[in-house]
Amino acid sequence: MAVAHIVCLMGPTASGKTTLSLKLAQQFPFEIINVDSAQVYQGMNIGTGKPSLTQLKQTPHHIIDFLDPSIPYSVAKFCEDAKEAIVEIRNRGRFPLLVGGTMLYFKALQQGLAPLPNSQSKIRNRLVQKGLEKGWSYLHEQLQAVDPISASRINPTDQQRIARALEIFEITNKPMSYWLEKTKALTPYRTINLAIQPVTSCRSLLHERIAIRFDQMLSDGFVEEVTQLLKRDSLDLSAPACKAVGYRQVISYLKAEMTFDEMREKAIAATRQLAKRQLTWLRAWENLTSFDFLDNQLFEKIAAFLKQELERV
Repeated sequence: MAVAHIVCLMGPTASGKTTLSLKLAQQFPFEIINVDSAQVYQGMNIGTGKPSLTQLKQTPHHIIDFLDPSIPYSVAKFCEDAKEAIVEIRNRGRFPLLVGGTMLYFKALQQGLAPLPNSQSKIRNRLVQKGLEKGWSYLHEQLQAVDPISASRINPTDQQRIARALEIFEITNKPMSYWLEKTKALTPYRTINLAIQPVTSCRSLLHERIAIRFDQMLSDGFVEEVTQLLKRDSLDLSAPACKAVGYRQVISYLKAEMTFDEMREKAIAATRQLAKRQLTWLRAWENLTSFDFLDNQLFEKIAAFLKQELERV
């Protein structure tokens, strides 16, 4: 029986994943599955680097541009949607190409989801209120006391993850790290993991690209995009969509909490921090083949590699 392949193209933000994936889809029978937690939302186009409408029409895409920003999207729902899309693509005799930088989504799909409890709004709202009153560093210290493993993995300013980890402890009386150890693999496919990232190139070149790309987003109308987003009656500023890198800073600027220059500086810094976290994930990833994101022969090398790998049975 032939092996069912899926291809995962990972990499830090601004490394060129979208452009490369569209080019690969012209040469191979790929359909693209989005693995970017912000690109699922409608109206969030410029700030997420979402492919254009023309590009989306030229190449079949899945799990992208379909959800109202007021609706949270979870890793569990992503795994459910991705597995369904993979089956549909394979049934058409084509290959799924999963592309994005939300590393937790890749990990959950490949290695399995922990049996975590559903969120309970009463507990979550109480934790959020406490964070607002006493500061998130205080809640991070509380997490350190009950779940030092999770606390070491969560940034003291990451409000959403701190609240979730404490919520899980309150509901189950066990730390989130305990449940994360109980994951089970979800996918029966042979996964080809590729990454484009700084290999021989300096990381500073990625930082330069991040700044250039954000300035281009501003020129393309990013602030106007967020202005329109905030006009949606259903949108709560506590929604995960509003916490996305770049959007969070522009929202603060529009609320007059910082100047334009401060917004730009903080957004670029936050994006560089995101890239750093993504690279940390990639360093620990097993069975990963990496290519330098600035290699002049990047497409040719990856295409040759994929041709060989997709023919394996």
